[in-house]
Amino acid sequence: MDDLLPCHGGTDSGPESLHDFSTNANPLGPCPAVLAAVRAADLTRYPDPSYTRLRETLAGHHGVTPDRIVVGAGASELILRLVRAHRGPVHALGPTFSEYGRCARVEGRPWTEERSPADFLKVHADGRRLGFVCWPNNPTGDRWSLDFVREASLAGPLVLDLAYSPFCDSADVAALERAAERALRLYAPNKAFGLCGLRAAYLVLPEARPDLDRLAPSWVIDRAAEAFLAATVSDEALAWLEATKPVIAAWRSALACALRSLGLEVRESPCTFLLVRVRDASRVASALHRRGIRVRDCTSFGLADSLRLAVQRPDATEALVRALAEFPAG
Repeated sequence: MDDLLPCHGGTDSGPESLHDFSTNANPLGPCPAVLAAVRAADLTRYPDPSYTRLRETLAGHHGVTPDRIVVGAGASELILRLVRAHRGPVHALGPTFSEYGRCARVEGRPWTEERSPADFLKVHADGRRLGFVCWPNNPTGDRWSLDFVREASLAGPLVLDLAYSPFCDSADVAALERAAERALRLYAPNKAFGLCGLRAAYLVLPEARPDLDRLAPSWVIDRAAEAFLAATVSDEALAWLEATKPVIAAWRSALACALRSLGLEVRESPCTFLLVRVRDASRVASALHRRGIRVRDCTSFGLADSLRLAVQRPDATEALVRALAEFPAG
């Protein structure tokens, strides 16, 4: 039954690390405007159980009607709700986020993970399976083609997980959203705005799905999460996010160069993380953890030779590179 428990390889019950490279948050966060909105939330009262104003705000941002917005307590809660609502098999384009498969197993749904867009489409073509595609993908950073996304969304029920899309070029994301207008689009902005400990996310649906609302517990998010989601689509927050992108890109490039100087193979992404190959990811991750450096062991993704490393500030990167130098070429 252990495979039904969450396995994310990051935060644990131990002491806080000196440097956390397992995170996927914006290294320049939290966004001041978003954090201020969260702190100003009135927690003495229940939220509106229908989240009427929040849905209107998010719908206005995405150019849809409010009945096409579903809010949830983070991406993982919405993934479980989506799987629970779907009575057939579930699959994903991998290697990817483990929650898709875990939620399928929790609900007793047949589960497969394909390793190429062509294989995914072949399986998805029967229209019975609920498909999950992460764009850009976690942990590889792959940005699947618009043609693939469009075809998959037309072939059967498709969830397009856009948790990391805010770090990509805005024009590219807009084109993707147009290609995926028949998909169920999942947004988890806590990463982009540096507040991963705040659990809030939402879906933009191709049409209203009252069943997804009925499957949620009452008051599924609190007023702080409600304020958070509304603030993330404000002009001030979006301007802050845009300003962080070139800084993140520069720090990511510096991290990649430093890792390559150690003889390590690096796979960059447009996100706040990259992949680096080491001979034994679990061994290296444990050794780094003892030095106060937390990294994401990718064994649970099926990548036992890889670590996912987050972009961090230059002083943290220097500490990581010094520690990794003790493991030549992995």
